[in-house]
Amino acid sequence: MNCKPLIGLALLSAMAIYSCTGTTGAPTAEAPSKDSLVKRGAYLVKIMGCNDCHSPKKMTPQGPVPDEALLLSGHPAAMPVAKIDTATAKDWVLFNMNNTAIAGPWGISFAANLTADSSGIGSWTEEQFGRAVRQGMYKGLEGTRHLLPPMPQIPDLADDDLKAIFLYLKSVKPVQNVVPQPVSPPQMAAYYR
Repeated sequence: MNCKPLIGLALLSAMAIYSCTGTTGAPTAEAPSKDSLVKRGAYLVKIMGCNDCHSPKKMTPQGPVPDEALLLSGHPAAMPVAKIDTATAKDWVLFNMNNTAIAGPWGISFAANLTADSSGIGSWTEEQFGRAVRQGMYKGLEGTRHLLPPMPQIPDLADDDLKAIFLYLKSVKPVQNVVPQPVSPPQMAAYYR
């Protein structure tokens, strides 16, 4: 008896059953857990230096460090900005002692509140956050102004990294702080309190 047709039929049947199960035989990677994404986001925020501008500082024996109580809350609304020579700001970029207010040829910009409070990114969607980071759009809204220096645009940020940063920022303690609006060059001289 010739067994070749039976072996062929058995193989064909096995392949048909296998293909109907929807498995490919390749190992499937599980999506990272929310906790692992938040940890990745914390790491990325730290190494990207987000706290350098978005967190008010406190003085320590080692110099200024981000104030943990105000982490990522942006330029404090009640903090005055020291008067500067507006002519100097046309040729220089000047940071305040907290690194949360920056003056230059564009005027004065203030680091945004990135906490989960409604005065920060509390009501933002991940898509808005992506537009803000990748395209430099104010509040991540289409048709708005561009973010001002020194905030960089990061168009090549991977989707997983963007998600991780967003989830981390949403997990940071909310701090109510309405950051001042930018000051244009013609308004600078009158701005100082």
